Amino acid sequence: MMADVYKPHISGITNYIELNKRILEKSGHEVFVFTFGDENYPDNEKNIIRSPGLPLLDTGYYVSFRYSKEARKLLRTMDVVHVHHPFLSGSLALRYCRPRGIPIVFTNHTRYDLYARVYIPVLPDVIGETALEAYLPAFCHACDLVISPSAGMKEVLKKLGVTEPIDVVPNGVDLEPLNANIKPFERISLGIKPDELVLVYSGRLGPEKNLTFLVRSFAGVAQTFDYVHLLLVGDGPERDNLEDHARHMEIISRMHITGMVPHSEVYSYLLGSDIFVTASVTEVHPLSVIEAMAAGLPVVGINSPGIGDTIEDGKTGLLAKEEDIAAFTAKLVRLISEKEWRKKMGLNARQAAQNYSIEKTSEIMIQKYQSVITKKSHQGTGIQVMVTRFVDRWR
Repeated sequence: MMADVYKPHISGITNYIELNKRILEKSGHEVFVFTFGDENYPDNEKNIIRSPGLPLLDTGYYVSFRYSKEARKLLRTMDVVHVHHPFLSGSLALRYCRPRGIPIVFTNHTRYDLYARVYIPVLPDVIGETALEAYLPAFCHACDLVISPSAGMKEVLKKLGVTEPIDVVPNGVDLEPLNANIKPFERISLGIKPDELVLVYSGRLGPEKNLTFLVRSFAGVAQTFDYVHLLLVGDGPERDNLEDHARHMEIISRMHITGMVPHSEVYSYLLGSDIFVTASVTEVHPLSVIEAMAAGLPVVGINSPGIGDTIEDGKTGLLAKEEDIAAFTAKLVRLISEKEWRKKMGLNARQAAQNYSIEKTSEIMIQKYQSVITKKSHQGTGIQVMVTRFVDRWR
């Protein structure tokens, strides 16, 4: 596994890598994670290979354009590498693995086009998309297998110019904790009464998640229902801004932010809530939404790649058109008002989430790994690969 960032940074990609690694190891495979920075971090799992890097402000990311000598030597022994970030890790996979005939699998986890608009707003949209159209198709062409976690993201990649075949393999979630008698969080700890209704969001509180839209929508809901609360499970750079919005709209007493919590505790908050809400349009494969579905929550979201692939409108949740706050709020109001319909949707959601169990998706990934390894071996070893491997013996 090659990733630009890993623990202690918390993200959906980090959680997926850790979970997939654990399941693969249980199946008898040996898995390594190659990443940057935090070299003194006390890893509680084996085979985490960290190379030095320069911290990128306070993002948790580190920048480096090479692995350490020890990491490079170990990387050459891999049967297959799975790249989870295309730029730094991806370029290193092409530099270190392709010349040695090591098959490269790439999963595109992120809407890089939309993230660029959020985090580099001074650049015209065309610059971000032009850069992606110049890099991603060439990078994907150099890989042995390209994977999209959702059908919607597959179409986005094709629009960016990727012409290679793209396999759709969902990122799995761990459903086992739900069988471990997890108890719902204590509502009274947040000043919420047992008979009141909780809308919950879990994830990073970042500008790419469109959370001001969500808070504005909740303000409209709060005017109609005095027993509804909004619970944001997570933390991030938007926290102060969201709290300022809530104060201005006089709903701060009914909006609750937990701050950063261990991923293992997320299900407790989901089980203690009634409806999962998200206004994000940057999701590729929303693990937080699938976890909410597994906890038996109907979902209200915006119809976009990732969200629209996961939620079946009218059955497991409700989807609004992008940036239509009136429609989004109306769907929330309807779901709040119709208790029996809400419960039925929750049961449908729990059943649909079973399709995303990590055991199922990891078994598919094992088959994909074996396929690219077999294909690569049948292609034979070219002169360049033979020479590179010979030179490696003397390094």
